[in-house]
Amino acid sequence: MHELSYMIKMVNLAEDTAIENDIEHIDKIVVEVGAMTGVLPYYLHKYYPEATKGTRLEGSELEVIEIPVKAICNNCQTEYEPTKENDYRCPHCTSTSSHIVAGRDVTLKNILVNE
Repeated sequence: MHELSYMIKMVNLAEDTAIENDIEHIDKIVVEVGAMTGVLPYYLHKYYPEATKGTRLEGSELEVIEIPVKAICNNCQTEYEPTKENDYRCPHCTSTSSHIVAGRDVTLKNILVNE
């Protein structure tokens, strides 16, 4: 159910932006969902109509872009996708020392308005 709280947060961010910019209606929002978040796009779409009721987004479209996990190896600086298949190791030097640079956030990427 944490998808509902994320959806409400995204709608509130878009609504605040619309108010600040004197926009009457938002036609579409684009949300990026990182693979590490555990947020399921299916549920974002399911809760979207309810979350937008009575807002400047009511009747708008939701686009969800799934962002894979990306890591950078601390030893050789190679960027890679840590997966079970590569044992979460760097494919270049096989190190397990890395830091995540993508795939752990839910972000309001874009707000689209037709004029």
